[in-house]
Amino acid sequence: MSNVTVTTWSLEQTAPTDLLPAIAPDGDVRIVRSEVPSPEFSRFLYTAVGGDIRWTDRLDWTYARWQEVLDRPGVETWVAYDRGTPAGYVELDPQDDGAVEIMYFGLIPAFRGRRIGGHLLSQGIARAWDLAERWPGRAETKRVWLHTCSKDGEHAMDNYLRRGFQLFDTKVEEEREVDTPGPWPGARVG
Repeated sequence: MSNVTVTTWSLEQTAPTDLLPAIAPDGDVRIVRSEVPSPEFSRFLYTAVGGDIRWTDRLDWTYARWQEVLDRPGVETWVAYDRGTPAGYVELDPQDDGAVEIMYFGLIPAFRGRRIGGHLLSQGIARAWDLAERWPGRAETKRVWLHTCSKDGEHAMDNYLRRGFQLFDTKVEEEREVDTPGPWPGARVG
């Protein structure tokens, strides 16, 4: 396999007032917190959203590893549903210093381009800012941040900037190119 050059951008918000919310899309789109940690559901979301953009870092995780991550206090998964069907998700990962990382965010390919992404991201950011209200003992959020890279969807960076994120770091690295895993082994999107 050959190598591919990947640019990774780190972005942040440092106050709740940094959030520039998107307009909610038309139709029956709902954002719901997945309150019961479920490795099966989280792995489904991860592979369905990231399969065509080469999300591979969690593919070899065991059930126990998924459960361990999902059971950490403050980790939250917020799911967008379009007419009852999962359309995408945002995973929040709080850190001890008052920061909340948007660990994963994206839409299942069939739901891209419907204005759901900006709305889901807006709701995810708002939930990162008020996360301590749902988790007694957790420090108030002082910073919301994320990484995105040149392998992500073509509108990802624009969506983050439109929601009020500011760039604070850029890295360029060579990575081994991997086959697009699809939402399940052997599947190809498109």
